[in-house]
Amino acid sequence: MSQPILLPISGEMIPLLAQDRRSASNWTQALTLVLSLLVIAATLYQMRAIDPHQIVSLVPVTLHFWALFALGIMAGPLSEFYIFNKLWKVGAAALGALTRKLIYNELLLGYLGEAWFYAWARRSCRIEGSPFGAVKDVAVLSAAAGNLMTLVLVLLAIPFLDLLSLGQYGDAGAWSLVFVVATSLAMMIWRKSLFSLTRNELRMVFAVHVGRIVATTLISSALWHLVLPDVSLGWWVMLAAVRLLISRLPFLPNKDIAFAGVAVLVVGQEAQISELMAMMAGLILCANLCLGLGFAVSDLIKGERRRASKA
Repeated sequence: MSQPILLPISGEMIPLLAQDRRSASNWTQALTLVLSLLVIAATLYQMRAIDPHQIVSLVPVTLHFWALFALGIMAGPLSEFYIFNKLWKVGAAALGALTRKLIYNELLLGYLGEAWFYAWARRSCRIEGSPFGAVKDVAVLSAAAGNLMTLVLVLLAIPFLDLLSLGQYGDAGAWSLVFVVATSLAMMIWRKSLFSLTRNELRMVFAVHVGRIVATTLISSALWHLVLPDVSLGWWVMLAAVRLLISRLPFLPNKDIAFAGVAVLVVGQEAQISELMAMMAGLILCANLCLGLGFAVSDLIKGERRRASKA
C-alpha cells in the first residue's frame, strides 16, 4: 500500500513506497549528522577571530537592547515559520528546523540551509505536495524582496554619499549598484514560469519577506542608535544600505562579518562607528555559534541514543 509523497504544492500526487520513505529518512539523518559536525568545526574555526574582551567592553547591558537583538536574530525563522505554516500547517518543530536553516546558511554556506530544510520537510511534514516547489519559491521571493528593498535603501542613501570615503567615485558607484540590483529584480519578476505556488500564495510570501526586511533593517538601526545615540541618521541609512548590499551576495557565510569589514573601509575616520560594527558582527556571530553548537550537540546526543537503542 503506497502513501502520498510530498510533491510541489501545485503539482500532482505520486505514490511513496515504504522503502522510499525509509531511504529518505536515512539519508536525511546522515546529512544532519554531517552538517552538525561541520557546524562544530566552523564554530571552533570562527572562535579564533573573536576578541571577547573587546566585545564585552562595548556590549550594552540594557534589557531593551538584548530584546531587540534577540528579535533581530529570530526575525528570519519567525517570518518563514509564518509562511510555511500558512502553506503547510506545520507544527512548532518547524521553527527549530527554520532556525537550523538560518544557522547552516550563516555558518557554512549560503543556500545550504534551504537544501537541509527541504530534506527535513520531506521527512517530517505530512502534506499533499512536495516541499521542493515551496522551498524554492520562498527562497526566490526572498531574493526578489531583498533586491527590491536594497534598491529602495540605496536610493534613499544617495544624498548621504558624501559621508563615505569614496572620493569622486561615490555617485558613479551608487548608480552602478542601483543598475545591478534593478536588473536582477526585473529578471526575477519576469520569470513567471519559475514559480509553482498560486498567485495569492506568492503575494503573501513576498509581503512577509518585505515586512521581515523592513523590520530587521529598523531593528539594526535601533540597535546602532542605542549604542551611539549621537550619530546622525544619515550614517545609519548609509550603513543599512551597505548591509543589505552585502546580504545580496550569494553563497557567502558570515555576511555580518563581511559587512563589518566593508563598513570599516567606508566610514573612514569614524572610529566609534567602526568599533560598533565590529561589536555587532561579533555578537551576531557568537549568537549563531551558540545556536549552531546547541543544535550540533543535540544531534550527536540523539545519534548516540539511536545507536544505543539498536545495540
